[in-house]
Amino acid sequence: MRINRNELLRSAGYLGAALFIAGFLHYSINEVLNTFNKVLMIAGAALLIAAIILNFPAIRSYFSRRSGKLGTNTLVMSGAVIAIVGLVNVLGYRHHKRIDLTTEQLYSLSDQTRKIVSSLNQDVEVMRFHKEEDQLLKDRMQEYRDLSRRVTYQLIDPQDKPDVAKKHGITHLGETIVVSGARTERLEETGEQAITNAILKVTRDKLKKICFIEGHGEKSLSPSEKDQGENYSAVDRALKNENYQTASINLVTSREVPSDCDVLVLAGPKQGLLTQETAMIGKYLEGGGKAMLLLDPQMNPNLGDVLSGWGIQLGDDLILDQSAVGIQLGQAVPIARAAGSHPITKDFGRSMMLFPLARSVSTSSGGEAASTELLKTSDESFAKTDYKDGRAEFTSGKDKRGPITIAVAGTKMAGDKESRLLVVGDSDFAADAYVENVRNGDLFLNSINWLAQDEELISIRPRSPTDRKITMTGSQRNMLFWLTVIFMPGAVIGSGIYIWWKRK
Repeated sequence: MRINRNELLRSAGYLGAALFIAGFLHYSINEVLNTFNKVLMIAGAALLIAAIILNFPAIRSYFSRRSGKLGTNTLVMSGAVIAIVGLVNVLGYRHHKRIDLTTEQLYSLSDQTRKIVSSLNQDVEVMRFHKEEDQLLKDRMQEYRDLSRRVTYQLIDPQDKPDVAKKHGITHLGETIVVSGARTERLEETGEQAITNAILKVTRDKLKKICFIEGHGEKSLSPSEKDQGENYSAVDRALKNENYQTASINLVTSREVPSDCDVLVLAGPKQGLLTQETAMIGKYLEGGGKAMLLLDPQMNPNLGDVLSGWGIQLGDDLILDQSAVGIQLGQAVPIARAAGSHPITKDFGRSMMLFPLARSVSTSSGGEAASTELLKTSDESFAKTDYKDGRAEFTSGKDKRGPITIAVAGTKMAGDKESRLLVVGDSDFAADAYVENVRNGDLFLNSINWLAQDEELISIRPRSPTDRKITMTGSQRNMLFWLTVIFMPGAVIGSGIYIWWKRK
């Protein structure tokens, strides 16, 4: 039998290509370049090159024909398409963009996380000690990595690296820690808020202290069954999550505002302060202090001297809201939105806040501070001065039409320090019963951030997913069953039978 030289060389070329591809695939799957892989790829490459060289005249002849040119064009176009697709994938990998269509943006990092991580000036390492990867955590950490190259993540098998596990005090599989320098924070969960809070704790040099005044019936930081929903226990937890210390102080026993208080909070006193206590707060602010005064209606806090020095006036009234939302919630629960430009509310847009039983707060002339009206109620609201009679009608000549200012923020210099004061005509908006509504919680925490001069923490925080479960009565379930299981399929089948019968 006579052997065709061209056929032999063509077969050698095919065999060489097959051997090279087989060796490459074996290496790609096992990720080990052993002798077997090397032999396959070298032998395949040698056969392929030899076939091309020895059969070059036939190859040149093929490409000079019309079919060869068409084949070459097809090959070139295919290669160009593959190259373009590959380039797009590389660019997408390096500069990827995701679109989160969920209402609460559950699959996107919050504004707070973006601000904190992008402003890091020291390295942070997140380590998970386990044999198997947590893909959700890995994907989340890639988002952190995209924000800052100072954040790194690695999965560590404690059996492979027992020295690393021992160094960090790892006692069981599944532990995740956040490390920066000599500081380590252990995570009980690996959600965004937990990771971001841990990053805050290991990177901040000082724990700032928020002091809550007590002794006049103010909101308590501890939960209580008696006053369920009226305390500040949720606020207390949120402040600690943002790496603040909280403490309750009594000005009468301490005789002054403690020097380690970075922010002083008076949250809903039910009795007026003593003259000596008012003087202590005034002295604290004159020395560069920062304070938040949350003052409910129907009581005189005895803070007139302090407020007048800041050009702030507290209204003896009750704000009622006759808008559609206000009527739905109750006229004594006015809604308010951001007014003007201020760091506390700059990201709120048209978001609402709820203020149960609120009074007006306004600016007045004569103060030395630069004051900003922070929040205003709706146009359909009004401030009622004779609220004690229990009637909710607007009285011309006495009551003031909305929008009504409900919060004022002010700053003034005290030597080389800057004093800051925020006055809100309500304290219930941050109580446990209301703090999770709309932007109430963000308002309180952003206010603390601004007063504590932690502007980088001012943000819109992560939201919990909305409960979208549908609850139906027995009759509604029966109606849904008959509509979707019986009627609609029956209508389709009946229509088909009718059409078949007519055509027959």
